[in-house]
Amino acid sequence: MIAENTVSVVLAGVGGQGILLASEVVARAAMHAGFDVKTNEVHGMAQRGGSVIAQIRYGTKVHSPLVPEGTAAVLGALEQIEAIRFAQFLAPDGLAVVSSQAIVPVTVSSGQASYPEDVPQRLAALFPRLAYVHADKLAAAAGNTRTANLVILGAMSNGLDLPAEAWQEAIRTSVAPKHLDVNVRAFDLGRKAV
Repeated sequence: MIAENTVSVVLAGVGGQGILLASEVVARAAMHAGFDVKTNEVHGMAQRGGSVIAQIRYGTKVHSPLVPEGTAAVLGALEQIEAIRFAQFLAPDGLAVVSSQAIVPVTVSSGQASYPEDVPQRLAALFPRLAYVHADKLAAAAGNTRTANLVILGAMSNGLDLPAEAWQEAIRTSVAPKHLDVNVRAFDLGRKAV
């Protein structure tokens, strides 16, 4: 099935959360489904816990990897404040899949800033279509807390027009064989959570 329009996806989080692997899985799933795909990642201070954003676009013919503001079908965030930081990319009717995880930045732990206490309420007000997922708990249930990125992808997959087989093949070709089973379990738990 080839869509006539380009579908845009944005992934956001902080360094070390697996945003780049998640981006690779989305891109490969779209390719396995027969779409033209373009991707773009901005790492920033990723190794120090800084913001990371990945943009994926797929369709019959994609001319640019950059997602215009207000056009993403899905925004997936592995950290809740990062969802707020990149909210402008989501289309008005888009799906926001947000992990409940809070990663406190250095500015907060050093006392220079404070982490908002009302983040769930802010997210609910900001995103009409919000899936607030306890990705860290689901990843632990899958067998490895480092698979929260696949939990979020599983939840996001409900908002994208890619077949289950394309997702499974993308995971198989993106992760090391010894980690395949736990990543598939994490994806499936995320998919069932939304």
